[in-house]
Amino acid sequence: MGVVIRTAGEGDRELVVRLLDEAFQDDPVSGWVFPDEEYRRRTHHRLMAAFTDAVLADGRIDLTEDGAACALWLPVPADGHTGDEPGGDTGGDTGGGAEDGPVQVREAVDPDNERVELIARLTEGIHPYGRAHEYLWMIGVLPGRQGEGLGTALIEAVLERCDRERLPAYLEASSARGRGLYERLGFEFTGRPLDLPDGPRMWPMWREPRTPATA
Repeated sequence: MGVVIRTAGEGDRELVVRLLDEAFQDDPVSGWVFPDEEYRRRTHHRLMAAFTDAVLADGRIDLTEDGAACALWLPVPADGHTGDEPGGDTGGDTGGGAEDGPVQVREAVDPDNERVELIARLTEGIHPYGRAHEYLWMIGVLPGRQGEGLGTALIEAVLERCDRERLPAYLEASSARGRGLYERLGFEFTGRPLDLPDGPRMWPMWREPRTPATA
């Protein structure tokens, strides 16, 4: 049986936030942003809420019908201005407030935590611009449901459209395991990793649209 996917709406906000919070609690980048585990358990959901709100406003959230996995996508035009998204775990341009967006997120999420702001600025700095593309900001699968192909199904649904519309896609892998998955889906490492200060490595990855001959 195939994976049933629908587009999340405002009524799904709390479900998406809870899903992302649980899925990314043990992610290397989340652990870097919130090093203290107990504090991360209490605070991490605020960052996931900021990401969810940004993508609900300017992008699209794909959600499996059973609520076990979701993918946050932003359409990025050639000039990089996608709206008012704050940047974050998977970065992005900050739209009309390029200087203020990361600061606003830090103030809303965890004012005393400079890493909330820094991760946005660092990922923004490595994001490729100049060509319109689909940006996979985050993809989360509940820990108990990983390995079932849910994440792959979510990504493939958008990549099929990218291929039809001749659009590239971009993401930042936050783990070596994730990088391997994305490589199998046609993404390639750009060659310029992001090493977070005293923290883990992230891998920017780009995928050219496939033609039937290369799919």
